[in-house]
Amino acid sequence: MIDIPQLLAQSLSLQPVQVQNALELFAEGATVPFVARYRKERTGGLDEIQLRELEERHAYLIELEARKATILAEINQQGKLTAALREAIEGCLQKTELEDLYLPYKPKRRTRAMIARERGLEPLAVWVRSLNHPQAPAQNLTLEAARYVTAEVPTPDAALKGASDILAEAIAEQADLRAILRRELLNTGVFVSRMKGDRPEGSTKYEMYRAFQAKVTQIASHNLLALYRGEAEGILQVDIEFESDRLLSKIAQREIKTRTPEICRFYEGVIQDAFHRLIKPSLLNEIRTEQKRLADLASIETFEINLRHLLLSSPAGMKPTLGIDPGFRTGCKVAALDPTGKFLEYQAVFPHQSAAQREAAARTLRRMIEQHRIELIAIGNGTASRETDAFVAEVLKALDSKPIKVIVSEAGASVYSASPVAIAEFPDLDVTVRGAISIARRLQDPLAELVKIDPKAIGVGQYQHDVDQKLLKQKLEATVESCVNYVGVDLNTASKELLTFVSGITGAIANNIVAYRNANGAFTQRRELLKVAKLGPKAFEQSAGFLRIRNGKNPLDNTAVHPESYAIVEQMAKDLGITRTEIQRIPEQIKGKSLKPYTTDTLGEPTLRDILAELEKPGRDPREEFKYATFQENITELKDLKVGMSLEGVVTNVANFGAFVDIGVHQDGLVHISQMADRFVQDPNQIVKVGQVVKVTVLEVNSALKRISLSMRQR
Repeated sequence: MIDIPQLLAQSLSLQPVQVQNALELFAEGATVPFVARYRKERTGGLDEIQLRELEERHAYLIELEARKATILAEINQQGKLTAALREAIEGCLQKTELEDLYLPYKPKRRTRAMIARERGLEPLAVWVRSLNHPQAPAQNLTLEAARYVTAEVPTPDAALKGASDILAEAIAEQADLRAILRRELLNTGVFVSRMKGDRPEGSTKYEMYRAFQAKVTQIASHNLLALYRGEAEGILQVDIEFESDRLLSKIAQREIKTRTPEICRFYEGVIQDAFHRLIKPSLLNEIRTEQKRLADLASIETFEINLRHLLLSSPAGMKPTLGIDPGFRTGCKVAALDPTGKFLEYQAVFPHQSAAQREAAARTLRRMIEQHRIELIAIGNGTASRETDAFVAEVLKALDSKPIKVIVSEAGASVYSASPVAIAEFPDLDVTVRGAISIARRLQDPLAELVKIDPKAIGVGQYQHDVDQKLLKQKLEATVESCVNYVGVDLNTASKELLTFVSGITGAIANNIVAYRNANGAFTQRRELLKVAKLGPKAFEQSAGFLRIRNGKNPLDNTAVHPESYAIVEQMAKDLGITRTEIQRIPEQIKGKSLKPYTTDTLGEPTLRDILAELEKPGRDPREEFKYATFQENITELKDLKVGMSLEGVVTNVANFGAFVDIGVHQDGLVHISQMADRFVQDPNQIVKVGQVVKVTVLEVNSALKRISLSMRQR
């Protein structure tokens, strides 16, 4: 069997000791965020990306080894396991290679070759095979086949057909041949699509795939996923085209050794059958599956990047906030929240129906702003958002102190409002009220609120419903975990949903933390966590550094410094004559001095430098400064747009063909990758990210299809 740590070190260009130590930490239950931040000395400074790749590759190889053991046992039980076959199986590094080797021994449904063997035609196939060499004498195949005629094999031709079936299956199951043909199909194959049935031009959303072609190895992931979706919907026919004659020639050159015309013709028929009936369907299915897997990975990676940027969007801050879920007929739902996100009051107002109702709505809004000393107003970007934005602007003109108003994405708010999480949090409130609360909290702290929603409902994915759902869930949960632990969590205000993503904290422990907090009041120090049910020393070790306590007994509890390093920090402070309340002075005071006196067997200079960097900004949020887009007041609908207009907008989604931008007209515009910069752009993520405020120019407006083309190029 393979040496997994050694192989991982080679394939990932790491030192064996880095791999070994990281795997040991994972085996002990350490999470990726914890290892990346607090065990740099053990791993040689591996970051989260390297650690996750190592973890995934390790899991793949463990599965591969388990599969090898199963296959070896199966072949051995059949009595067909040779030393050479064992060596080949044990040396496999890819699942495809392993399954090719297993194919001849794999239990399968009754095949034509099996039936031929049952009818006693194996000796005839062996005899024909024996003639396949350069010096083979001429033979009468029909005469030999006549010896095998029976009730089940009525003619010599039927006997030869059975022998051909046996030989065809043997050729089709050669692992090395399959590998050669697979490479050929990958390198020369072309995905081709056409419309099924009589579909007039412009009648489907798959118009660009009416006569589409792309090389198998070069097709863009979004194109392939669109093809597969169109095929599943019965609109497109998707094929892989290639030169059959070229592949048949390769097989013939390899398999036909005889110069005897009759045997040569027979083998040509065997090869045709083996290729068209057995090899081609199998390999094309494999290639489609593998290219789908690669497209899934690319799509999921895009989703991961967008989700990360969305979750790490700059928070407006924990300030008194109004959340407004706008609407015409049903009115606007307005919820007031305090600086901790606590719900205070709800009102429904109707500013879009009559002058009297508009004035009543204005009075209610003014009263709520003044009573709750509102500093932020979050307006959902759904129906009536721009009209509500204009109404709020009118109300604010009469106020001396004007809150900041921001249009906030509602994506997923309705999903949250009807979810068990929202029901448990606000059992007595209507779904519309919960929606307004969620909109307000998204402005205060996007990360804390969005973790309550299934990422697939947030609207930053690309064909997310078409990809491997298990893999998507796994990747997105890892992204959320990474973001939560990067930012850190306020232990005294975090919801149980947010706490669940903290390193080392399970759902049960998160519930117990909230229950302890409700029963005993706010935590005053991190060590108090050890009093929480089920939160033992291991969970404390994994989680403590990511949990913050503001205004607690120890200022280090509001930093990313791990409690295991407190003694080191206190020793630094003592040596420098600095009090505990002045820890932010340590980095400046220790500058130029050696850190060696503070190193230990487990804590080296990399972690010490992290500690000093953290002490420079204790309690500071690592996310960027808050910015928001200002939409033009007179541009509220598609019909208001004119080619050449310059507008401000916010990026709502990034795909590998461009970025979608909200410019305040209820329909996102597309900045194609070719319009993102005055230079060639290979990856839109190099230019923009979800949540970024950008300036765009209108290139084209298609009202019928509700499509807006935008440009970010300098003209």
